[in-house]
Parts: sequence; structure tokens; C-alpha cells
Amino acid sequence: MPDRLSALDASFLYMDQPTTPMHVGSVSIFRKPRSGFDYDGLVDLISNRIGLVPRYRQKIREVPGRMARPVWIDDVDFDVTYHVRRSALPSPGSDRALNELVARLMSRPLDHTRPLWEMYLVDGLSGGRVALVTKTHQAMVDGVASIDIGQVVLDDTADGRALGEEEWVARQEPSSWRLVYDAVGEAVARPGNAVEAARDAVRDAADTVTKVAGVAGGLFSAVRTAVRPAPVSPLNVPISTQRRFAMARTDLEDYRAVRRAHGGTINDVVLAVVAGALRNWLLSRGATVSPTTTMRAMVPLSVRGDTETTGSLAGAGLLGNQIASFLVDLPVGEPNAVLRMHHVAHAMREHRESGQSIGANALVRVGGFAPPTLHALGARAANGVARRLFNLVVSNVPGPQHALYAAGARMLEMYPVVPLAKGQSLAVGLTSYDGGVFYGFNADRDSMADVDELGELVTESLAELVATVPR
Repeated sequence: MPDRLSALDASFLYMDQPTTPMHVGSVSIFRKPRSGFDYDGLVDLISNRIGLVPRYRQKIREVPGRMARPVWIDDVDFDVTYHVRRSALPSPGSDRALNELVARLMSRPLDHTRPLWEMYLVDGLSGGRVALVTKTHQAMVDGVASIDIGQVVLDDTADGRALGEEEWVARQEPSSWRLVYDAVGEAVARPGNAVEAARDAVRDAADTVTKVAGVAGGLFSAVRTAVRPAPVSPLNVPISTQRRFAMARTDLEDYRAVRRAHGGTINDVVLAVVAGALRNWLLSRGATVSPTTTMRAMVPLSVRGDTETTGSLAGAGLLGNQIASFLVDLPVGEPNAVLRMHHVAHAMREHRESGQSIGANALVRVGGFAPPTLHALGARAANGVARRLFNLVVSNVPGPQHALYAAGARMLEMYPVVPLAKGQSLAVGLTSYDGGVFYGFNADRDSMADVDELGELVTESLAELVATVPR
């Protein structure tokens, strides 16, 4: 029988529109080793390890007449050099030039006639650095057992790891009549599946996300928040097909110092920093900001499920890990940084006290480099929530606090690229890694010409909180 897409995965495939391409991305920056880090070496590395992610050699095939959901089939013409590409920045290789390249790459949808991923090796960065930019469609991220292609190239040491030789032979592509035959057979054998598929197609978006999260009743942090529409915000406008991208680098120890001084969690500090940055961004635009002004963030968080099911994530078990969506009203009208922090901590306390949340230490113990997969799962949850309920997505995923390597090149920084939803011009992703916290701002090109300024305001907002820490 064919490997058929779930109703949820198929919905992300159909949601792929020119203004809302449904891929998640990442930008990883490496220091080039003396031995070099070139395109041919990257192709060899991917070729050697792609067997760890079998889905990345498969493409999607529609069933004639859409009698059933599409199926995954082996790409008999799979060409790794189509998916692994190269680019270079003009001298002097500034971060601004890298941001512009990332924005253009993320604006282009993936080719649905091929496996739904791409990777770019970007040379020419200043200081002898190179970047890896990845794009993966959300239809491929079908649960916590999934691994992103960017994860399989990373190692804990510069020496890497040896993998056995793999002989892969693509299975023959099924004919159209075979797809129809299998679809009819499934409908006859399990008629309830057809009814369930129809229900999934029209089910309320919030219920769909409950299915993604797998935690009944855990979709929203408070019912009273969920039933109110999101505040009016300049972030919520019709968006174009083009994007802007910006980055911000911060120090994890600053967040720890604020947490020690004022309580709460690292995630509370992050949300307070984002709230402060959004406040100053609104003021820079001349917007009216009153003491009660808020912006609502959809915050994907890892939670523990009801059952202890083990899924392999980069070769290690992650027990019961699932993604739930929580709505948090960010107090952007509050001028005092410490009070903003307390407001956020209070809003998140209900989730923490439920006993369901998974701490950062538990997440980073899963092995490998899980953030790309967890950001992708968070993006799936965000796209399922009714978008009138929140203004922006803030996806925060902890990463390992030790150096990782690809083909001997040390990874210095890693920035997530969270996709935009309809009518939402900004998505914020951040990952902590090796002592740093790295923000990626994915924004609509037409309505967010000042996204670079927002990145600078994040560092200012963090500095404002750090200044309140007793010395």
C-alpha cells in the first residue's frame, strides 16, 4: 500500500500559496576550516547521510481525480545536486547581503514535482565564514520522529562520524491506475477513513492544532484569551509574495542573569525582550501606545503527552514530546522593563504549573540538533490556529550548549526562519546555541521595510533588562 499523506500534511500542501509558501528554514554560519568547506564536499556529505532521512528522496504524487490524499513515492530521478546548491555574496560579504539573499531564497516556493527541500552553501562571507541555508516544506515534518536535513550534517566533533555505505534503489513509481485502485481499495476496506478525511478538511482550525499538539485541552493558555480577537496591530496586513530577513545575536548569560534577578524562566525573559522591542518599534513608527496596549503572540511550547511514546530524533529517544500552542498578550504598553517581565511571567505561570512543560535541559538531551525540527512543528501549530486570534508567532527552541561541526567546519550561529501566515507580516524564531541566543526575523517585504531596526531593538530591549540586574 502507498505511504499516504495524513490529512494534516495534505492540508499544508494545499495551503502552499504564492504569498504563504509553507516551508521552514534555517541559516547556519560556519567558520571555514583550514581543510576547506566547499560545495563538492557538502554534496558528498549529504549523499553519505541522506539515508538517515528517507523522506528527502521522496516526492509527492497526486491521486487522479483527488479520490484520496496524495502519496509519498521514491523519486526515481533523484538528483542531490538539484537540491544542494551554491551561491556567493559580493565583497565584502556583509551580514546585510546575507539577509537579502536569505529573503529572496525564502520568497520562492519549492517545486512540488521534486522532493520538497533545498540547501544552499553560501560562500564569500566576511571573516572566512560560510553559511548553510535550508528550506523544508512543512508537509515533510509529520511528527517529532522527523529529522530536518540540516541536522544530519552536524557532528559533535570536528572529526565527524563514519556511516556505512548505503545501496539505495528507488522503488518504481506507481501508475495512475494503481493509485486509483489503491484509493478505492482503502475506501472499501476502511470507509471510516473517507469520512474522517472529509471531517479533517472542514474541521475548525483550532481543533486541527489540537491534533498536532496531541494534548487535549492544552491548545490555549487561558480560555478568556482565546475567545477574544487579537488586538489591532500594524503587523496584521495583507502580505506580498516577497520577504525580508534580519538577524540579532545576543548572549545567553544575559538572559540567565535577568532570570536570577527577577525570577521566571528563560522563555519569560525572551518574551519580555520581544515585548520591549515591539514597544520601541511601534514608537519609532509614530504609533499610539497606551499603558494598556498589547500584542498577542502565539508561542509554540514543548509539552509532555499523556502516553510515553518514544520517537527517534537524531538517533535518541524523546519521550512524549509534543508541541502545544499558547497565546500570550505581550505588554508592549508597559514602559518599565521589569514590570513587562513580571506581566509575561504571570501569563506563562499557568502553563508551567500544569506540570506539562518540558524544560530546556530535557529538550537538548535528545541528541543531535533538534531545533530545526521543533521550529517546524511549532510553525505547523501556528498555521493551524485561527489567525485572527494572534498578531505574530514567537518560536523559541533551546539548542545544545556545545560546539557542533559540519565537515570539520565549526558552527558559530544558527538562525531559524519561521514562515508567515496570511495577514501576518512578521514571525520571530530564536534558538540558543553554544552560549548565544540567535533571533531570525522573517517579514513581509512591503509592510516591514524596517525589520532590520527591529533586530537592533531586540538587543536594546535585552540591555534594558540587564541594566536592572543588581551588580
